[in-house]
Amino acid sequence: MGSEEDPVKKTQVVNARAQNISHNVRCTECGSQSIEDSQADIAILLRKLIRDEIHAGKSDKEIYKKLEEDFGETVLYAPKFDMQTAALWLSPLLVAGTAAGIWAYKKHRQKTNVHIMALNLVRGVPLTPNEKQTMLDLLTPPPSRGNIPSSWWRRWREQ
Repeated sequence: MGSEEDPVKKTQVVNARAQNISHNVRCTECGSQSIEDSQADIAILLRKLIRDEIHAGKSDKEIYKKLEEDFGETVLYAPKFDMQTAALWLSPLLVAGTAAGIWAYKKHRQKTNVHIMALNLVRGVPLTPNEKQTMLDLLTPPPSRGNIPSSWWRRWREQ
């Protein structure tokens, strides 16, 4: 009875591994579908190749490597992190950091330039750089020490 369950279990494990790998491999003909979802001839052949490789005793990593060598790096949905793909992986962080920096700079400039703009309007003549710095020093309130917010979130909201 135990020997009858072994081939069934082995087949289920092979099918599960093959489906997992197939979901992570892009169809070279369709481009937008995984080979598990595609009915293109090449997808059917790749699914068979994956099952054959699993039956041959190869690991998932070896199968991915073989597919990548045969069809190129774009066949995998998750490209590896190396010097060629570093821009792809890091671009969201760079964009978010740049946007945050621009926002913080504009917020800071908006706070400090209000006083100078008011003085320029009253006086009618633009201030010299020394006058601007003196006015900023005089008109910018010192940081409050008595009422320290308990979290960075409150400090950010008060700005």
